[in-house]
Amino acid sequence: MNLTLVILAAGMGSRYGGMKQLDRLGPSGETIMEYSIYDALQAGFNKIVFVIRKHFEKEFHEAIVKKINPHVQVQLAYQETEMLPDGFVCPKEREKPWGTGHALWVCKQLVQDPFAVINADDFYGREAFQVIAEHLKSQHPEEKGSYAMVGYHLNRTLSEHGSVSRGICRVDNEDKLKRVTEHTAIEKNEKGQIFSNQSESELDENAIVSMNFWGFTPDFFEHLESKLKLFLKENINQTKSEFYIPFVVDDLIGEDMASVKVLSSEAQWFGVTYKEDKEQAVKQLQQKVDAGVYPNKLW
Repeated sequence: MNLTLVILAAGMGSRYGGMKQLDRLGPSGETIMEYSIYDALQAGFNKIVFVIRKHFEKEFHEAIVKKINPHVQVQLAYQETEMLPDGFVCPKEREKPWGTGHALWVCKQLVQDPFAVINADDFYGREAFQVIAEHLKSQHPEEKGSYAMVGYHLNRTLSEHGSVSRGICRVDNEDKLKRVTEHTAIEKNEKGQIFSNQSESELDENAIVSMNFWGFTPDFFEHLESKLKLFLKENINQTKSEFYIPFVVDDLIGEDMASVKVLSSEAQWFGVTYKEDKEQAVKQLQQKVDAGVYPNKLW
């Protein structure tokens, strides 16, 4: 069965201070996304679609595509602010991309098989790719509305150096996602309690959160486009508004148009939201290489 991995790599890295998706963190100069690709290939994925910005295509090709092209089919999609559904025109003052939902929408012509979606700057762990691949392999390509998400515990996804955005999930006793609420500023206080600017009450440290690791069948793109159009009708002149994948998933669940299985794994997540996170990420990757989880040189 063909499986596609979509990697969202068009972020501007404003909090990190640069293009963190191309920062070399592995012992032989690997980026975080290369470890995700390596794990995905081990799990059975055979096609990679990168979503990037056109202005760094050459740099991206040299840093990433040339290395992995001999090992897997690769295609590029471009997320630009002016790329919108027919009938919509991007305001001239818009500078920021339209968010993860829009990033996924721009690659709709390139994905015809069950697929997973990840962020380029997050380390998800091999077990996570294995469980999402098993789920996708169990789905018929023509099946509709049967999706999945790899969940992580909130307290294992925070940065010591500032606030983070997370989709906090409500999950039922059958591991089905019932609601996902996007929180854009979560951090610990001096007492170790976790709060966000959208909640006056303390957040449960063991709450399941979405780290943007989704498993979909191709029918998801139909919903994505219709929800994007609705979003643009209401927000096209809001220069900083963004359209997130969890918004679409949450709507579909509420409308009884989709079922989302929350997959658990023992995978260890880490990421580089801030420049100060880099040192710890480098250390953790080296530890995995030393333990034999990865070779010293991936490719």
